[in-house]
Amino acid sequence: MFRYTVRIRNRQRMKKIIAAALLAGLAAQASAQSGTNSPYSQYGLGLLSSQATGFNRGMNGVAYGFHEHNQVNYMNPASYAAVDSLSFLFDAGISLQLTNFEENGRKVNAHNADIEYVVASFRAFKHVGVSFGILPYSNVGYNFSNTKNVNAFPSTSSPNATYSNIYSGSGGLHQVYLGAGWEPFKGFAFGANISYLWGTLNRSFKNTYSDSYVNTLSKNYTTQVKSYKLDLGLQYTYVLDRKNELTLGLAYSLGHKLDAEPECNVISTNSQTSVSDTTRYVVSKALELPHTFGVGLMWNYKNNLKVGVDYQLQKWSKVAYPQLNTVGGTTSYSLVNGLFNDRQKLTLGGDYCKGERYRGFFSRMHYRAGVGYASPYLKVNGKDGPRELSASFGVGIPIVNGYNNRSLLNISAEWVNQSVTGLVKENMFRINVGLTFNERWFAKFKVE
Repeated sequence: MFRYTVRIRNRQRMKKIIAAALLAGLAAQASAQSGTNSPYSQYGLGLLSSQATGFNRGMNGVAYGFHEHNQVNYMNPASYAAVDSLSFLFDAGISLQLTNFEENGRKVNAHNADIEYVVASFRAFKHVGVSFGILPYSNVGYNFSNTKNVNAFPSTSSPNATYSNIYSGSGGLHQVYLGAGWEPFKGFAFGANISYLWGTLNRSFKNTYSDSYVNTLSKNYTTQVKSYKLDLGLQYTYVLDRKNELTLGLAYSLGHKLDAEPECNVISTNSQTSVSDTTRYVVSKALELPHTFGVGLMWNYKNNLKVGVDYQLQKWSKVAYPQLNTVGGTTSYSLVNGLFNDRQKLTLGGDYCKGERYRGFFSRMHYRAGVGYASPYLKVNGKDGPRELSASFGVGIPIVNGYNNRSLLNISAEWVNQSVTGLVKENMFRINVGLTFNERWFAKFKVE
């Protein structure tokens, strides 16, 4: 009789695959086009991205109270402590979206595809889970124009001079993070994420006239960000009885200055000679992340039905932002207060699965749905920006084969409406696809 140890097959191969995927995700996030066409992304840090992974998105982003043994929940790092001890989780997601814009009866459609996130998690020590990955923080992407007559009352008997305004922008902020969650005693866990935040925000405005005797005026805004982001999380689970338990989740993101140096170049070009005159403005130690607070409650019934509600508050009202102003013939580029509102978001969602250990395929599927409301953080021309209504539904499809029966394909459909009287109305339909690969690692089998 003899004994030998057999390690999990393809472990080294999977390490290489995951490392390559993370590097690919990093490169894609750094160079990819923005995942938005929204004109509202021209303000602030851009359009704020969802921080939710695949399984959360089917519930419209509900996350603070959820702690899954087979899913990565970035939004509350305390949840990492719940990851199975023999699992290595690898989760990557993409999105496809179609957006309808409406203003003054005119409608335009736009579509985007984007790599949303690449994250991973595993149990490092007893009661300690670790996670790392890359995901977006904000997106900037728009291109639109308008043309008007110079004269308020144009003549019909003779040609009239016109002017055109062209607006465009690109870029966004990305974050690569490392986090850990620890459960010091049963039912209580806390954790933290530390992220490197980077990216470039590009915005431009160009004013041209049909009259060649009038100069063309361009304003190019560029900001490079290289900073950090810190997130803290806590979860406490109270067992009501054998079938019911409640989990309270708390989250906090540190608000701080990014110490960026936004730059504005004002270029006046002679339309006849093409000679340009450039004036450069720079603001030192500008841009900020807001203090963000989150609280959530999740009800778990027999580990089959989970329903959660989240509330989030982002303190944008105290954040200053650079703005170009001309007063009394003097132009300055400086930080201005009062350009943002505190953003509040309320989300309700849930997940149902008959049982992960059932033999039936449909019994092992996850069915998810959620709704949400968010107040605007933007002010447009001194008025509150669009509020947001959203709804989603999704499924978690088990992947069953001879090699692995623990992985999930998370697919969700999401509808988002942004609207406010007098401004552009947006209706967006998004399909999110995420693959959670659940590999059994670190185990050893004894064969006699």
